[in-house]
Amino acid sequence: MSSGHCMTGKKIILGVTGGIAAYKAVEVASRLRKAGAEVQVIMTRAAQEFVTELTFREITGNPVNTGMWGKVAHWNVEHIALAQMADLVLVAPATANLIAKLSVGMADDMLTTTILATRAPVFLAPAMNSNMFSNPVTQRNLETLRAQGMEIIPPASGHLACGVDGVGRLPEPVDIVARVEEYFCRGQSLKGRKILVTAGGTIAPIDPVRFIGNRSSGKMGYAVAEEAARRGAEVVLVLGVSALPDLGNARTVRVETTEEMRRAVLQEFPDSDAVIKAAAVADYRVKQVAGQKIKKSDDDWSIELVRNPDILYELGQKKEHQVLVGFAAETQNLMEYAKKKLDKKNLDFIVANDVTMSGAGFQGETNIARLVFRDGRAEEHPMMKKSELACVILDHLEGIFREKCAEVE
Repeated sequence: MSSGHCMTGKKIILGVTGGIAAYKAVEVASRLRKAGAEVQVIMTRAAQEFVTELTFREITGNPVNTGMWGKVAHWNVEHIALAQMADLVLVAPATANLIAKLSVGMADDMLTTTILATRAPVFLAPAMNSNMFSNPVTQRNLETLRAQGMEIIPPASGHLACGVDGVGRLPEPVDIVARVEEYFCRGQSLKGRKILVTAGGTIAPIDPVRFIGNRSSGKMGYAVAEEAARRGAEVVLVLGVSALPDLGNARTVRVETTEEMRRAVLQEFPDSDAVIKAAAVADYRVKQVAGQKIKKSDDDWSIELVRNPDILYELGQKKEHQVLVGFAAETQNLMEYAKKKLDKKNLDFIVANDVTMSGAGFQGETNIARLVFRDGRAEEHPMMKKSELACVILDHLEGIFREKCAEVE
């Protein structure tokens, strides 16, 4: 994506850490400056062993921050002022050491202190030896930071400075800057909108120990909430039973039962602009939940179930200005069931997938979907990452918003 004006006047902190790829950060700084951004560079002590402060000062036209204890260039409390002025923080390259420190909240130099103090989005471009990158500790640290809302720009594959071929190269500067530009170009597209997203499964307790549940991981709805927040929306994520952490750049409301989800959704619904209902809600609950653990006996055991309220149907009856998006996870007759659900629940469009297909199940990182619209249109999307499908869904949501605005005008 390139618009030529998305970064004009944006204040970007470029963090440079001590890896051989630090020399590429010079071109990153140059490209950011040419795109209209104001660039403030923070170098770690190790970074200064690879490239000089003078180089970045000449490229950016600004003083370079190299430590906590030097002379103050512009501010009284420099790391706080930098953190507050930033529209975005980009660390390129981000070493395994920096990633580890950020994952546990360390703040022992100007860069880590500034990142910990900022509310601006943080982009990390890891670059290191391929074994270091694939090490489970590094991967765990990256997952922690990703869950906190940081954007991880995946490293490239190729010949590394250590003499081996593998994953760990810093992406080319033009690609890094393109990711930043893409963020600013779309980062305001949902600004001013409140998006309510549900994700994960709900459970039906049987007794204090047992419950009836489903296989939902919550990953699809989580990806939608993450992308909506990235586009500038105020996001409320109502998250059912899921191993996923709270979303760092959204308000996460955790629930377990269908009734808890219903209450949370109805509370947030009136002032929401859109509801994306990706949760796998339990349709039935146990009529009589035992107060104590039911003990095993030789007799057969039967449980009486009663219907849970249909949250999405209720929203469809109540909706006024809201856009409603539903999901249909089916094992047969996909389009037939999806169209019935679309009409019955008064949805604007529905995302349908056959969970028996390889690459489209609950626990995976990918999905295969068909989008069905009120006018009868249907779009088929091949297997893609759930994060990519989230972009498709939100692109269509933005299209509906634009149509509604045009009708008002």
